[in-house]
Amino acid sequence: MSETAGSVMLARSAMGRAGPELPRPTGRPVRGTRRVSAALAGLAASARHELLTFDDPAASASRAIPEPFLELAGACMRAAAERATEVRRIVPRHALPQVVGATWIPGRARVADAIPFKMILVDRTVAAVPLDLELLYNGLLLIRDPVVVQALVRAHHIAWTTSQELAGLTPPAARDLPPQLRPVLDALLAGLTDETAAARLGMSPRTYSRRVGELLTALGTTSRFRAGAEAARRGWV
Repeated sequence: MSETAGSVMLARSAMGRAGPELPRPTGRPVRGTRRVSAALAGLAASARHELLTFDDPAASASRAIPEPFLELAGACMRAAAERATEVRRIVPRHALPQVVGATWIPGRARVADAIPFKMILVDRTVAAVPLDLELLYNGLLLIRDPVVVQALVRAHHIAWTTSQELAGLTPPAARDLPPQLRPVLDALLAGLTDETAAARLGMSPRTYSRRVGELLTALGTTSRFRAGAEAARRGWV
């Protein structure tokens, strides 16, 4: 047997033992409030140069997300933005009541007609995307695959170039409390649970949750605890 033929047979034998190459996972799923919170804190701590986000502050308004998680997520975002030298945040137009005039996150922000999904991308090396593409609270996918990360960077860049600077917009005009939201505001101020409030108002839990979201949007906040103070400021209570 020639040396070349022997080398070929050895190579084939090695390939057969190795078997087919398994696909590398794109990212690591993270589930559970504690693990998601730890992942967000880790992202914030790792930020050094750049923070890119697709963010929808109104998305959580109609969901029963615990206030401590919302506060922690907000603190992580502020910490990451303060560490990074470049911050670019894109929000959808329907979230304007929550973001116009707000200065709680440093850096630049722009408004798009819509965002494809929520995303946090740090230093072009790691990204976090919700498993349901909407709420990080429901679980997230930590992505470190360089090809996927660069694709997300490109998607953000395209959205950024076609969106509008938030700094040039004015806050939406204040309006009166819609009549159908008055009972919902009263229930929130009374400290009723969603289940109790829905039963008293003759609504399904889903309908009540949606009305709470509408109320928070009208108040320009995502926090149920701050809703009372904002309602008082507007003269609604």
